[in-house]
This record gives sequence, C-alpha cells and structure tokens, in this order.
Amino acid sequence: MKAFETNATLDPDGRLHLESPLAKALPRNLRVIVLVPEDEDDSGEWYKAAATNEAFDFLADPAEDVYTLTDGKAFHDAR
Repeated sequence: MKAFETNATLDPDGRLHLESPLAKALPRNLRVIVLVPEDEDDSGEWYKAAATNEAFDFLADPAEDVYTLTDGKAFHDAR
C-alpha cells in the first residue's frame, strides 16, 4: 500500500475535511487511519466501554475468583 499524509479537521457531524486533496489516490476505496493527539484524555471513554461490554460479564461469576492474595511468590527484580 502507498501512504499519503495530510492534516484534517473533524466537524461536529463526525466528517473529516482534508486540508489537501488526495488526487493521486482517487478514484478508489481507501483505508483511513485517524491519529488523535495524545494530549486529549479519552481514557474515561475506554474504561466505560470496557465496564459495560458484555464480553467481560464472565468476570462477575464467583467461579472466576481462583486467586487469592496468598497465591504465588513475590517477584523482586535483581537490578
């Protein structure tokens, strides 16, 4: 795949507006990767999505509580 880079803005409707046209890439289907600046803290959304995802419902089953605080041995890095 070839890669083209340009900046874009996201409007309130969730549409991307490119600063530069990608004439070399058109007309065809494209794969779009969106990079969000790290200074935006959206971790709350990830935590909420994980907490409400049905894929993790099995963790509420008492049968999943197989470890205790006394299991295993402490690890001490020798550095």
